[in-house]
Amino acid sequence: MSNLAVKIQQQRQEQQSQQQVQQQTVVIRKNRSITLGEKFLFVLFIAGVVLAAVSMISNSVAAYQTNVEIQKLEQKLELQQKTNSDLQVEVKELSNYDRIWTKAKEMGLTLEKNNVKVIQE
Repeated sequence: MSNLAVKIQQQRQEQQSQQQVQQQTVVIRKNRSITLGEKFLFVLFIAGVVLAAVSMISNSVAAYQTNVEIQKLEQKLELQQKTNSDLQVEVKELSNYDRIWTKAKEMGLTLEKNNVKVIQE
C-alpha cells in the first residue's frame, strides 16, 4: 500500500475511534437524575400507601372496640337473663296457694266459699 492509502486508513480509524468516544460520552451524558414530576409521583405514591395503611389500622381498631362492646353487652344480657329466671322462680314460690292462704289468715281474712272464683292459668 502506498503511503497515501495508509494515511487515509489511519484517518478513518481515528474518525471511527472519535465517533466511538463521542458515543460513549453521549451515553455518559444521558445519565439523568430524577425529574421533579417523578419525585412528585413518588411522594404521592408513598402518601397513598401510608394513608391506606392508616385506614386499615383504624378500621381494625374500630372492629376490635366493637367486639369488646358486644362482649360486654352479652355479659350484661346473660346476667339479666339469670336475674329474670331467679325472679320467675321467686314469683312461683310466692304465688303458692298455701302461702297466700297463710298470709290472708295473718291479715284476718276469712274464706267464704260462695265468693271464691277459681281461675285457670
